[in-house]
Amino acid sequence: MNVLVVGATGSIGRLVVAEAIHEGHTVHALVRDPSKAKRLPPSSALVVGDLSKPASLTKVTEGIDAIVFTHGANGGKAASENVDYGGVRNVLNDLGARQVRIALMTAIGVTNRAGSYNHETEVHDWKRRAERLVRASGQPYTIVRPGWFDYNAPDEHRLVLLQGDRRQAGDSSDGVIARRQIAEILVRSLSSDQAQRKTFELVAEHGPAQEDFDPLFARLEPDPVGALDGVHDIANQALAEEPERVRTDLNAMQARKTRNPQ
Repeated sequence: MNVLVVGATGSIGRLVVAEAIHEGHTVHALVRDPSKAKRLPPSSALVVGDLSKPASLTKVTEGIDAIVFTHGANGGKAASENVDYGGVRNVLNDLGARQVRIALMTAIGVTNRAGSYNHETEVHDWKRRAERLVRASGQPYTIVRPGWFDYNAPDEHRLVLLQGDRRQAGDSSDGVIARRQIAEILVRSLSSDQAQRKTFELVAEHGPAQEDFDPLFARLEPDPVGALDGVHDIANQALAEEPERVRTDLNAMQARKTRNPQ
């Protein structure tokens, strides 16, 4: 496939680029600053655009078969809205009614609204709204909520996929996962029918890594058709209480979905 990697110069994005190339895909790396792309494989094609500026993203999805979102803001409520959420909205808007396969990375604990981290940054709220845009878009998707990056022990690589987002301590006790394994899951989900319309938290436990991911995906429950939240998620972010601009975006996505059913 022709795969667009959003957040390609980040710590996960770089690994996604390499993994996608390893799996035989053609990679288009979306970057804001080309000078930061020096560590990317030379076989990846650079696409320059700013996620917070829709005009810079015109035609970035042209010819693309799949998109992997690995981006993230670096603090602050405005950045969380403009990048974590706005980046997803703006790339989806560039797609229009064309259908591609999507893998979106958010975070374990994304439904936890009460913690100090979310109060300070609103990052969980905006990442969750980004998830809702993807579900409303009518695109085939997988949403991955990884645990704490690279906190795992040397023998801690057996993948465990959870649902319902009930681990919300806000520290590594929620679960740990290697960055490399996050990249593998994101890329492999693009070509797995078993991963479609699945939302899950990704952690690792003691034991060797599995080579076949399809059985892991197959054991998961799909998100209910038409639902905005993941299966078994806590209903603590009522749509009626969301900002008007968010409801407007969701309505636009859902209207497009009627022209582009899953």
